[in-house]
Amino acid sequence: MEKDIKRAFLAQINIPEDTSKIFADYAKQFEELMMIYQCAIQEVTTKLEILSQEMSVRHRRNPIESIKYRIKKPQSIAEKLIRNGKDITIASVSENLNDVAGVRVICSFIDDIYTVANMLTRQDDVKLIAVKDYIKSPKPNGYRSYHMIIEIPVFFSDVKQSVKVEVQIRTIAMDFWASLEHQVKYKHDIPNPDAIAARLKKCADVISATDEEMQNIAQQIELL
Repeated sequence: MEKDIKRAFLAQINIPEDTSKIFADYAKQFEELMMIYQCAIQEVTTKLEILSQEMSVRHRRNPIESIKYRIKKPQSIAEKLIRNGKDITIASVSENLNDVAGVRVICSFIDDIYTVANMLTRQDDVKLIAVKDYIKSPKPNGYRSYHMIIEIPVFFSDVKQSVKVEVQIRTIAMDFWASLEHQVKYKHDIPNPDAIAARLKKCADVISATDEEMQNIAQQIELL
């Protein structure tokens, strides 16, 4: 699996496989880079798991339903660099991309999203780089989620390295919609794509209204 990933990335950056030394050097660099991002994901997920345990014990209600994560695939890395007009090199990945490492947090209610975001960014070793609030300002297609780029330190045997991680926080309903929309987006033989897009947008609006109503119900119950 690792070898396949390396070959895919090396193919994107036009490193000839017959040049064995160069191939080995770039493969090693890519492997180390992916290791760094994987360690950054572990740092963030550990922080979130600790917060989850704390909330479960101290507040008897956990705002975090689940935590998912991913590292961007080599082809996606290369394609994004090309779209942004950047060099397709190992160094260019960490310099120009903020979302190679991604963590997704699934919450029950909309208010939980902002609670989790605040708890995470209050930690003194977490640096908030950027925020995109697609809940208050949804994308035209109906997409809703809360995105943060954070930077955290990762400690290795001989160095401390700051690594950027994208954190997406959304409700269960938002995540369900986004998963379906993602599948539709990459399916090229869909009949009447405009009509499908309109139906997805309508579903997004219904889901948003449902999220708000469910939160209102939860707030009323807590007041009783």
